[in-house]
Amino acid sequence: MDVFETLLELNPATHTIKVVDMHTSGEPTRIVVKGFPELEGTTLLEKRRCAREKHDRIRQSLMREPRGHGEMYGAILIAETELTRSGDADIGVLFCHNEGYSTMCGHATIALGRFLIDTHDLDIFPRRDTLQHDEETGLTMLRLHAPCGVVHVSVYTEDGHSDATRPVSFLGVPSFVTARDLEVEIPVAARWPRLRDAQRSCVKVDISYGGAFYALVSAEELGFPDGVRGPATLAEFDQATAALKRILSPQKELFKHPTEPDLEYLYSVMVVERRPTGELGLCFFADQQIDRSPTGSCVMARVALAVEQGRLEMGQGCDYESVVSVLNEGNGFRGTAVGLRPEGLVVKVEGRAFYTGAASFIVEEHDPLPTGFTIALPS
Repeated sequence: MDVFETLLELNPATHTIKVVDMHTSGEPTRIVVKGFPELEGTTLLEKRRCAREKHDRIRQSLMREPRGHGEMYGAILIAETELTRSGDADIGVLFCHNEGYSTMCGHATIALGRFLIDTHDLDIFPRRDTLQHDEETGLTMLRLHAPCGVVHVSVYTEDGHSDATRPVSFLGVPSFVTARDLEVEIPVAARWPRLRDAQRSCVKVDISYGGAFYALVSAEELGFPDGVRGPATLAEFDQATAALKRILSPQKELFKHPTEPDLEYLYSVMVVERRPTGELGLCFFADQQIDRSPTGSCVMARVALAVEQGRLEMGQGCDYESVVSVLNEGNGFRGTAVGLRPEGLVVKVEGRAFYTGAASFIVEEHDPLPTGFTIALPS
């Protein structure tokens, strides 16, 4: 057997992991389909802790160079969770990135919608044949158990395969606002150049939850009056958002979740710019990773904020773009408030995802970089 075929085989000696790669509006999702070890725990959050504490080398090897890169994003399929056993979900997932494990991811959910419809391998998705298909609408429904809760995904399907020409949609967990027009004092030593140039010491932000907590701030508030696509560099936005996140993160009262302490942390700072046709955003999440997509979970958070502010009504959709998606018509997301629960607003998010490849990744015994690496330039 040639080395090419050998590398594709599942081999415990080389810790082989099989993946399918996709992108949603340009943002990658590396779906782990085979080779990930069985995780301890009866609940998905317990399995998430196990992945973080006992198997994090796998996340690092897949997300970081040389097998990945600093902006890679991953989804680890979990066939059985407490909600699949109870019949409330069809499959579970853990989301991961350059820093660790997130609680929700909209762009990855859209990609998983297509993949989980298209796979008929019951070793990967044991409950694939139990999914409900509506002949009249052409939609197949999927209940995805994410760490934040159950996400209801709808995929246009023909002959058992997803329709790549039409958007995948999902109904997220209830979204809600925890702070509006919050005045954040920026200490002198933490002020970035644009804020100092504007002779300002304070930034106004909103905090909203869409499966994860987001700090929403306008580009103008950060000292960038020309918006996220103005003459400012990504490095300038990185510096400003990182400083703001460091100041906000210790303020735990801003990130209270009604039921799950594991969800109570600031995941991301989203820089927003309102446009006549919707919103443009630049999202820094995890360890200052830049989302190429409009950020589906943050679409949920932004819709919840817009409804509370009176800018959107129930049933009224809004188009959300990223600095990448805005370059190609029809590549963004659409968010619509569709329901209200005691815990918060139910938001429908729509977008499209596409396959980019499939691969087997290995770690040879004598590889000096088994968990990969990141390059950190001196500040």
